[in-house]
Amino acid sequence: MTRIAIIYHSGGNHTARLAQAVHRGASRVPEVEVTLHRITAAQIDGNGRWREDAISQAILQADGVIFGCPTLMGMVSAPFKAFMEGAFFPWVAQGWKDKFAGGFTNSASLNGDKTNTQIQLLVFAAQMGMMWVPMGDHPGANWSGGSMEDNNRLGSFLGPMSQAITDLPLEQSIPASDLRTGERYGERFASIVRHWCGEGAYVTERTADLATAAALRAVRHQQG
Repeated sequence: MTRIAIIYHSGGNHTARLAQAVHRGASRVPEVEVTLHRITAAQIDGNGRWREDAISQAILQADGVIFGCPTLMGMVSAPFKAFMEGAFFPWVAQGWKDKFAGGFTNSASLNGDKTNTQIQLLVFAAQMGMMWVPMGDHPGANWSGGSMEDNNRLGSFLGPMSQAITDLPLEQSIPASDLRTGERYGERFASIVRHWCGEGAYVTERTADLATAAALRAVRHQQG
C-alpha cells in the first residue's frame, strides 16, 4: 500500500479547501492511502518550534508528502514556517530522504507572490533530500480563447495554486477550476508515487499547449 500524507496549514479554511481537493484527487488512485494533517498554532512550543508526534509519525511512514499553506506577505505562513524549522531532527537523520514531495498554496490576490511560497516549499523539500513532483499541466487562461474555467489557470508549474475571494462565503470563495487543478495534481502525485513504489503502472499524460497552438495559427494566418 502506497501512503501519501498531506501536511498543511490554513488560517481561514480557504487553503483547507485546496488541501481537500488535493486529497480527493489522490484518493482516486487505487491502493493508495491518503491522510490529511493540519498544522496549527497550538502545536508550536514556547520557543517557536513546532512539534506534533502524530503528524511526524505520519510523515515517517509516508512514501510521499504534499505540503501546503497560505501565501502571507509573499511567503509561507508563520505556523508552517515553524513546522519547517521543527523538521530539524529528521533533517539531521535524513529521515525523509528519497520520499516524494509536492506543494500547494493559496492567497486572495490573483498573483500574490505565490511562486515565492512554492519555491520555499521546494527548497525545504530539497534540504530534506526529497524528490519533487511538479504540476504537469500547461498554464491556462493565457490566450484569447482561454477562460477562468481552465485547468491551472494561474499558470503554476511547481504545484497547484488557488485564489480565494475572501468576501464570498467559504464554499464559493475558490473557483471550481482551482479546486479541479488541485484534484488533478493529487491524482498525478499519488499515481507517480505508487508507480515508483512498484505498486502500479503510470502512463504519462501529454497534451498540446493551447496558447502556443493559437499563436502559431495566428502567425500562419498573417503570413498567408
